[in-house]
Amino acid sequence: MNEDLKELGAHIELRRPDCVLGWSVEHGELTVEVTPTTLPEFVEFLKTDGTCRFSTLVDITGIDHPERERRFDVVYHFLSMYQNQRIRVKAAVRDTETVPSIIEQFPSSNWFEREVFDMFGILFSGHPDLRRILTDYGFRGYPLRKDFPTTGYTEVRYDETQKRVVYEPVSLVQEYRQFDFMSPWEGAEYVLPGDEKKEGGAA
Repeated sequence: MNEDLKELGAHIELRRPDCVLGWSVEHGELTVEVTPTTLPEFVEFLKTDGTCRFSTLVDITGIDHPERERRFDVVYHFLSMYQNQRIRVKAAVRDTETVPSIIEQFPSSNWFEREVFDMFGILFSGHPDLRRILTDYGFRGYPLRKDFPTTGYTEVRYDETQKRVVYEPVSLVQEYRQFDFMSPWEGAEYVLPGDEKKEGGAA
């Protein structure tokens, strides 16, 4: 299987050297790194090339690397039901950079791209309706960025006196911010079956 994927990676690099920055096969999966600006034409090639025929877009997601200059990886997963193969396509982008939409090549990318925008704040140029899809209207920030606080910025609750939903800044009591990170088993006064092996070694 790995040999087939290596042959496929070499074929793609040979046919599209203008797009491909590099490729690798790890854990039985082919990953191809491409330049963001060439994404639409590259995925069109993956879809129509007789050796590839990746006709199904499975998913689009993002990965946040705050320490890098090109902070985000936009990751695409494609499936070829004809060749029984999968491919992962990655494009590294800066947080100020826009990524070309692939909605003309794969109309199903519409909601995937909206989700990546909603969660990471990555903009897709050429998308016909790029707006949030999972969070509420007026939501502040992008929840899957690593600098986004786990508590968020705003809490939503129903106010019984006003008879409506209200938005308020998050206000946590200090005691909820203190964690001892102790396992439930630590500090226990009883011995669990098998614990004696830790002291004397296995019999």
